[in-house]
Amino acid sequence: MSQSHSIPRRTFMKAAGAGAAVLTAGCLGAPRADAGAQAQTTTEAADGGLDPAKSVDLDRIAADPTDVPDPVDWTEPRHHEIELETTERVAEIEPGVTFDYMTFNDRVPGPMVRVRRGDTVTLRLTSDEGNSLPHNIDFHAVYGPGGGADDTTIAPGESAEIQFKATYPGVFIYHCAVPNMDHHISAGMFGAILVEPEDGLPEVDRELYFGQHELYTTGDTGEKGHHAFDMDAMAAEEPTYVCLNGEAYAFTGDGYGPVTVQKGERVRIFHSVGGPNLMSSWHGIGNVWETFYRDGDLVSDPDRYVETAPVAPGTVAAAEIDTPVPGPIKLVDHALSRVARKGMLGVIQVEGEEEPEIFNPDP
Repeated sequence: MSQSHSIPRRTFMKAAGAGAAVLTAGCLGAPRADAGAQAQTTTEAADGGLDPAKSVDLDRIAADPTDVPDPVDWTEPRHHEIELETTERVAEIEPGVTFDYMTFNDRVPGPMVRVRRGDTVTLRLTSDEGNSLPHNIDFHAVYGPGGGADDTTIAPGESAEIQFKATYPGVFIYHCAVPNMDHHISAGMFGAILVEPEDGLPEVDRELYFGQHELYTTGDTGEKGHHAFDMDAMAAEEPTYVCLNGEAYAFTGDGYGPVTVQKGERVRIFHSVGGPNLMSSWHGIGNVWETFYRDGDLVSDPDRYVETAPVAPGTVAAAEIDTPVPGPIKLVDHALSRVARKGMLGVIQVEGEEEPEIFNPDP
């Protein structure tokens, strides 16, 4: 199984502001009419109330969706040593719009952990010494106080270590769980741990890993400058952005580009919803979840041919799709204002020859 397809570095949007990418990606329709008006220059944003955009610590915050560990190929319990680092970094939500993220290993979502049921994991969590806040980690795959959070709470520069046995199978979220956990998760501190059943998962040609979450900021969607975190907006559950892998429209032609697959490949997608508040109505435009593992359940009989699936915050869903025709598959939250106005869109581009017997664009 190949997982080495790279995504080109992001190019700046021709028309600034979240929503601009929707039209160029050929999604549901035109972006909102005021997107251009909100896309001010950094100087204008500063004059209007926002601080100027900050210098970024990272060129990108969005994790590469193709960065998935290889499937389990062992049949006896193993011991894994895993290291994760909590970091606080400035990066762009979209060009000209900066934000103070919190991450595991400098990416949103944090790296996928992959083990087999019965394996033992020794986890070492380290907090970057430049951090300003305490952090920890709660694995939904762990029997133990706080899913490990109680014993991994650390201050900047500190480390903690726990060991756990992966007792039950499934794909589960992990996240920071300090008292202001909603802020930390919103700012990017979530990921997924996959505990494969003893007999493994069905073979597929490719696997992809995405994470959806909300950003609550003091600016308007698309407004240039530095966006501080807005606790009141989070309490009211009124996000400025709804992101896929931490950024607005990251995996479109105006971002890092679509993720490419070849026609005929069977693709498994893991969709981790950090939240902290909104349920995802997960849908692939131009396709269907041929096999859908609801709520991360990998051992019950899966659902079949699901059009739109609810994925609750704090949950990882998995789905398998077939790709019989070329063209874009648009990954969206079917609460569509989040797509058209707040950034929640990614594209899988299927490459190959036309199949007019299945779909004919010009009969």
